[in-house]
Amino acid sequence: MTAINSIAAGANNTGATGQNDHISALKFITCGSVDDGKSTLIGRLLVDSKAVLQDHLAGVQRQGETDLALLTDGLSAEREQGITIDVAYRYFATEERKFIIGDAPGHEQYTRNMVTAASSADAAVVLVDATKLDWKNPGLALLPQTRRHSLLAHLLRVHSLVFAVNKLDAVEDPALAWKHIQGALQAFAQAAGITVRAMVPVSALKGWNVVDAHAGWCGYDGPTLLQVLEELPNTPADTALAPAFPVQWVEKFSSSSDTSQGRRVFWGRVAAGSFAPGTAVQIFPSGQLATVAQVLDHARHPKDVPAGTSAGIILDREVDVSRGDWILAAPTPAAAPADDDFGDTPAAAPAWPASRELRTTVAWMDDEPLVAGRVYWALHGHRWVKAKVKAVVHKLNINTLAEEAATQLDPNAIGHVDLLLQEAIPAAPFTQARVLGSLILVDTASHKTAGAVLVN
Repeated sequence: MTAINSIAAGANNTGATGQNDHISALKFITCGSVDDGKSTLIGRLLVDSKAVLQDHLAGVQRQGETDLALLTDGLSAEREQGITIDVAYRYFATEERKFIIGDAPGHEQYTRNMVTAASSADAAVVLVDATKLDWKNPGLALLPQTRRHSLLAHLLRVHSLVFAVNKLDAVEDPALAWKHIQGALQAFAQAAGITVRAMVPVSALKGWNVVDAHAGWCGYDGPTLLQVLEELPNTPADTALAPAFPVQWVEKFSSSSDTSQGRRVFWGRVAAGSFAPGTAVQIFPSGQLATVAQVLDHARHPKDVPAGTSAGIILDREVDVSRGDWILAAPTPAAAPADDDFGDTPAAAPAWPASRELRTTVAWMDDEPLVAGRVYWALHGHRWVKAKVKAVVHKLNINTLAEEAATQLDPNAIGHVDLLLQEAIPAAPFTQARVLGSLILVDTASHKTAGAVLVN
């Protein structure tokens, strides 16, 4: 798909869904392999969009020249080594859009930082360094980290993926390099089932096609990277699903004399659907039924609250609810067969069935490999449960995209894993519901985040 067609399609989808109103900020990350120019690209976006003050710009000088990468690499270790270690967020705005940028590290050992940034991003800009590839070869191979980050962004349901081919100004034949690299990216994306919004040839160092167009360069006359970003839609919330709400904090106001409703507010962020007064709900795991009496927005104003928005929920009666519990849509009553006058009434079907056994895709981030039999803490919403690894089904070969038999997942590997939980949770496929379909695994001894889990 060409960049122009991708943007046209994105603009059409935006108009249909009403997601991109040019007011809501676009949260995107830059990712890719080491030294592809991610920090420099963000620095160029900030400088050319006039989002950097002169005194700040003066503080990132090296040998009389501006080092754009220093605008995001703020840790002393990052500046000393010239690498990105942790995710750095920067903010800027144009006349068309507000942006929140996450500069993700490219080193394989910091993949967990990239996963953290991608999990909440609307878009991912994957940089590709033309100088590191055999650009004269039409069948060139992409770098492993480029493939890994693209696959992770796809697995994490990042709504828009953009490839930016950088450093083409440093090769002998930029047009030929762009043609071959673009072909390799298209072949990879098609094989992996990844939808690419756009591909743009850029020079982050010189600023070509980043904010300002460099007409005709590499035979490309499409939009600049900034123009692409301005047209990308925000990630749509899971508003069409049954209501689901993980309780993060319980606020007590028991001194109130109003006994017509519960006297506690349950705060959190709506995971799916929307909540309004009169919504019939069930508490998980207790199973108690109640009705929503009042819904407060983040400013404590009564308001119907959809998925992706923080809310406070007050029920119609006192119900035992604690942090980590879920407020879910009430079960749907099942109708008895019309021709059966003596049969038992079928049990009501829960809106979000709970399960102890999960088939998952895991992005493993711990230094110790994932093996069957190990027990971890699993965090689902705000609920902690013990999780045992039943089996490592297979791992994904990021070079061939083949599923290979495996008995363990090494650090930064991706694979399918069967988990057995100590208690049932209302999990759902990640492709259906992002919040209900995601967990993290935490080492019980070191308390380090060990893996990102997507429910299949």
